Amino acid sequence: MKLLLKTFAAFLSGLLITGAMLFVPAGTLHYPGAWLFMALLFVPILVMGIVLMIKNPELLRKRLEMKEREKEQKGVVALSGLLLVASFIVAGLDYRFDWSNVSSLIVAIASVVLLVGYALYAEVLRENVYLSRVVEVQEGQRVIDTGLYSIVRHPMYSAVSLLYLSIPLVLGSWWALLVMSPCLLLLAARIKNEEQVLCQGLAGYADYIHRVRYRMIPFVW
Repeated sequence: MKLLLKTFAAFLSGLLITGAMLFVPAGTLHYPGAWLFMALLFVPILVMGIVLMIKNPELLRKRLEMKEREKEQKGVVALSGLLLVASFIVAGLDYRFDWSNVSSLIVAIASVVLLVGYALYAEVLRENVYLSRVVEVQEGQRVIDTGLYSIVRHPMYSAVSLLYLSIPLVLGSWWALLVMSPCLLLLAARIKNEEQVLCQGLAGYADYIHRVRYRMIPFVW
């Protein structure tokens, strides 16, 4: 029951805060891109939360409660959060002052990309029971090298990168995309530090790096 209440509180606060960051700068509730984005964001989150509550409550608890301990990772997480907030605010202002002209086709494509990103994220949660919000080596942890992990070493960040690129366009803002873009560089920095931690503390991870060459993007990086 405690986990259920905490999950509901996190979901509701996220919904309200995200809405405020979008609708207040827009100066109106008549912001179709914001409603579309919130539907695409929070419906999958709700479904994923219900599934985790039933099938893997421990993973849900870890993702709700754990906080980053690595100093370098704390900085990356904080800066990513600031850029995300800034992109929401810029998107709202963009809608209010009509700075961008994003076609309905691009919005539709971005919506599909966002859903694909969430689908990949859900698959990563299914494949990797050790997945956590923080960079750490857990007791009894082993290297996961099947499924998406046989293609790239960090499929979760691949999924997140799709979200970063699609969210501003779903909101109809090229300027928000510009603000959000540095998050991709921050993901690369997070991966570099994470792999150092895993190589030092997780048996077999150094060999895994040699077997699976690409970090996030197959045949590219």
